[in-house]
Formats: sequence, structure tokens, C-alpha cells
Amino acid sequence: MSDSPVSLTPAGPPETVLPEPDPAAASRLGEAVAASDAKSAIAAVVADHPRFIDAWARLGMASDDPVESYAYFRIGYHRGLDTLRASGWRGSGFVRWSQATNRGFLRALAGLGEAAARIGEQDEVDRIGQFLKQLDPDWPPADGWRAG
Repeated sequence: MSDSPVSLTPAGPPETVLPEPDPAAASRLGEAVAASDAKSAIAAVVADHPRFIDAWARLGMASDDPVESYAYFRIGYHRGLDTLRASGWRGSGFVRWSQATNRGFLRALAGLGEAAARIGEQDEVDRIGQFLKQLDPDWPPADGWRAG
């Protein structure tokens, strides 16, 4: 047992807010999502900005193939974990949908759960559902995780 005290704020666990994405990349992603060939357009954004979490999530959403979609969401999820850790997250605490900059990560995580269900990986579905509720007790968002 550690002799170090556990420090909790009166407000509860800490909250992590991810940094703003590059404005030019975000603008390009918005255009790509609305394009007639969205998947190709989003893939071009990902190729130019491979650390852009929401671009990976949107690429997963644009894919009709469940295994391909799973892979894109998993990359977004892992990129998101890296960014969360770089932003001070230490494996616990809130990452809320109400913070717009967190939405790419949460979208990737929720998409990963949905894709896992499509390929029959129920233990992953259960784990992700629990993780989402730990990150944001108000999950799922009223406006839907696929929204803006």
C-alpha cells in the first residue's frame, strides 16, 4: 500500500479537455464529411493529418465494411489516448462530450464499440460501454455521438 495520499477535489474526479485541432484541418474535415465521396475526402485529410482524432473517427463512420471501420475507430481511439495522456489524463477522470474538443475521441471510442458489435466482439462492446460511462456519466449525449 502506498503512503501517498489520494487527492480528490471537492468537485470529484478531474476533467480533461483535449486541445483544439488545427483549424485548417478541422475546416477540411467539415468539407470532406459533406463531400459526395466523403470516404475518399476524409481519407485525404487523415493522410495529411494522421494525428487528427476526429478524422479517424469520421473515416470509421464513412466505411461500410465492419472490419475496416473497426480498424479506423481503433486508430482514432489510440491516437486519442495518446493525446489525453499528453493533456494530463492519468487513466481516470472525466472526458466529457460537452467539451467540443473531446468529441473526436469519444466518437472514435463509441464507434469502436459499435464496430465491435458488428463483428461479434461482445466483451469489447461491454468494456467500451462501461468506459464511456466512466468518462462521461451523461453518456450517451442527447444530440447523438454521430452529431457535429
